[in-house]
Amino acid sequence: MIEILDNPDLLSRPHLDLTTVEMDGIALGAPATSVPRLNIIQARSSVVARYRGGTDIDSEYHHADGRRLTLDEVVHHTVHSDGFLYCAGKLTYKVRAGTVVGFSIHGPRLSHFARLTSYEELLAAFGRPDRAHKDEAYGDLMSYDNYYWGAQKLVRWDAWDHRVSLINLGAFEGNTGP
Repeated sequence: MIEILDNPDLLSRPHLDLTTVEMDGIALGAPATSVPRLNIIQARSSVVARYRGGTDIDSEYHHADGRRLTLDEVVHHTVHSDGFLYCAGKLTYKVRAGTVVGFSIHGPRLSHFARLTSYEELLAAFGRPDRAHKDEAYGDLMSYDNYYWGAQKLVRWDAWDHRVSLINLGAFEGNTGP
């Protein structure tokens, strides 16, 4: 297995065999229980009916019956069903039926691509996407979402900060084509 955090240039390949890579020691197809609990700082799953949290706000999870859930309860449910495990270091694992089916990287982990300062440079480094989507709000361009189906990958270009802001791999909507 090739660790993508140690080999970030792999992320720029338009075709990538996802059976050969892992993120922070976890491969796609691994049981979600293999994600170290100490690394998980937040989780989402269907057991959560209401969530409150954000920057400088402690996360609160609530069941449909109004009962407050602990992070451990939400993590336990997520690793045995569907949802997301958010880890320290801006890494996220998508979980389906208790199995890791996707990786997401954002924040400082993407500093390897800081040399790219324009969308055109991103296209030169990553290649032309199979699909590109402009995200606009109130007439302003916010980002480009670039889908590379041969790598089951999304690369988001932040048009405001002129940087790669997100890369996800695996079973995320749009990553495998129309």
